[in-house]
Amino acid sequence: MDASHYLLAANAAVWIGLGGYIFFIARGQAWIEQRLQHLEDLDSEQHKYE
Repeated sequence: MDASHYLLAANAAVWIGLGGYIFFIARGQAWIEQRLQHLEDLDSEQHKYE
């Protein structure tokens, strides 16, 4: 293999890694938003009965 093949493989590896990182960050963000919505719902229910 010559240098261009190694460059292409490295480029692909970087993009796959970046895509995976963004995927996991997005999943974490969705979980945080879901948890925040749940906490806001609990807070609004608590204030109903006060």
